[in-house]
Amino acid sequence: MSVNPVPAPCKNVRFDSLEQEVFLNLWRTYDRLRMLEDELFAQFDLTPQQYNVLRLLRAEHPQALPTLTLANRLVSRAPDITRILDKLELRGLIGRDRLPENRRVVLVRLTESGIELLDHLIAPLKDCHLRQLGHLSPEQLVQLRDLLRQARCPLEDDAGHWK
Repeated sequence: MSVNPVPAPCKNVRFDSLEQEVFLNLWRTYDRLRMLEDELFAQFDLTPQQYNVLRLLRAEHPQALPTLTLANRLVSRAPDITRILDKLELRGLIGRDRLPENRRVVLVRLTESGIELLDHLIAPLKDCHLRQLGHLSPEQLVQLRDLLRQARCPLEDDAGHWK
């Protein structure tokens, strides 16, 4: 009597590695969370990157930030930082000034209109974040934050603003 061999465990053919599976899960999660944010910002004729610029400038207000410093602090890289700033300036949400002693340095500052817009966004944005992540406990949020920091740590500049 022949014995049937034990079948090999089914391999998950959707992913090449655990790292790939985790990365794709991060990407999908970002996409789902971003949908809610895009919906909110569209009501204010903003992109998430434009909002991020305004948020960073508010943290420095009334001081201004050099364009390159601002670009380095953004959540995601923005090779088109000049175009982002152009659109915000056209709306009167930011102002830009060149240093007389070094015309290559452009300082970016938040205007009163920019502050007013950010004030209008406080409550809707808080609601958006609750819709995105409010189902997680505070302990889970801290754990997730810490894991995300650990995941990107080898890829960040030591002087990074996100440490």
